[in-house]
Amino acid sequence: MIAETLADTKTRMDRAVEAAKEDFSTVRTGRANPQLFQKIMVEYYGTPTPLAQLASLNALEARTLVITPYDKSALKAIEQAIRDMPNLGANPSNDGNVVRVTMPELTADRRKEYVKLVKSKAEDAKVHVRGIRRKSKDELDALKGEVSDDDLARAEKELDAVTKTHVDLIDEALKRKEAELLEV
Repeated sequence: MIAETLADTKTRMDRAVEAAKEDFSTVRTGRANPQLFQKIMVEYYGTPTPLAQLASLNALEARTLVITPYDKSALKAIEQAIRDMPNLGANPSNDGNVVRVTMPELTADRRKEYVKLVKSKAEDAKVHVRGIRRKSKDELDALKGEVSDDDLARAEKELDAVTKTHVDLIDEALKRKEAELLEV
């Protein structure tokens, strides 16, 4: 029972760390990264649809991204969705076949703003990991009469170690993203 709880906790914390890393990838750096556009929702025949389902995304140069829609009738909607996206500052242009997006150069103030945003996302991820820990601790406490106190104490130490490992992984990813953002 204890082993199952700890294994489940580790799996959920792994997913939380992966979600945090994925969330970090949506914060732009000085380069055009197709992942920035993955979650953009485009109004397609009256239904909000993720851009990744409507088009292929390719980085041509460091700051230029080419979006090739599978259906040419979606060009205007894709262009509008990119233009409406906050915190991007990109200016899309449509040539009738593809949408080209040139990312503007990042200013020092904008970089600092993005670092604050990433730190906020990291803190949210850590809070989520701690919430998973709290729930698992409650599950372990519920086993109090069924297993020995020594086993529970060992399980709690292991739970704390797993939590620390995952919080450290989030901090590591944050440092990498911060360095990437501040790199000129």
